[in-house]
Parts: sequence; structure tokens; C-alpha cells
Amino acid sequence: MDGFKYDELVQQALISVVRTVLSDVSKNGLPGSHHFYIRFRTDHPKTKIPRFLKERHPEEVMIVIQYQYWNLEVNDTYFSVDLSFNGVHENLVIPYSALTAFVDPSVKFALQFTPSFSDGNDGTPLFRPKDDNPSDEHASESDGKIISLDNFRKK
Repeated sequence: MDGFKYDELVQQALISVVRTVLSDVSKNGLPGSHHFYIRFRTDHPKTKIPRFLKERHPEEVMIVIQYQYWNLEVNDTYFSVDLSFNGVHENLVIPYSALTAFVDPSVKFALQFTPSFSDGNDGTPLFRPKDDNPSDEHASESDGKIISLDNFRKK
């Protein structure tokens, strides 16, 4: 082993937070005014969503878990939930590796993810995530990945 893959360890830890929260909600419902905005890659090979949703959002979409959700099931590598689209219940299966953001605006909490998936053969990513802040003075291709916790601190 050449070193630690800190970026992967952090991703796993953040996904554990989402899994724990969703698991609690699946058992007990949403407490108080909590609700979630969840963004994920629709082009992830293990994402299962209705065709019309994939056609409208070929790369990424945000769902809301608040009032109208059913059958929230939480597993080790994915969660599934039924949501209503134009009055029709549809099942979505979302692998944690497809997540790009998890937000609970009721408490001003947000996590961002770098989704990861490969074609299953050689580990080559099926897409390259967009660099949201290419002018970041703290990061360059040779520096590795810098994860700033300042974005998540209350100011």
C-alpha cells in the first residue's frame, strides 16, 4: 500500500451519515421540520429511475423527501424510495455512490459528494465530475484532493 486514500475514507464516512439518517427516517419518520434535498447522478449504472425522469435529467437530478414519500428502504449500498410524479407513485433506487449532495435545510446541514462509479471492468470512471471551483487556489491536479470543512461550518 502506497498510502491512505483519504478522499475515499471521507466519502465512506459521509455516506455513513446519510445511511444512518435515512435508516432512522425509514423506521421513525421525519422528526419536526426536517426534510431532505438529495442530488444524485441519473447516469450512474446502478441508479434505477423512471424513464421520463432519466430523459428530463440525463445526468443529475434533485429529489425532495418531505411530505410525499413512501416505502423508504435503506441498504448498505443504496436506498430506495417511492415518490409521486404527477400523481403517480414511482420507485427510485439510488446507490450512495451516485450521490452528489445531501441537504437538510431545516438545520442548515449539507454534504457534498464526488460520485464514483466505473464500468465494472478496469475501474475507469464513466464520467469525470465537473470541477465546481477550478480557480481554487488551494488545489491543483498535482496536490491531490483538498476537502474544506469551512463550507459546512456555521458562520
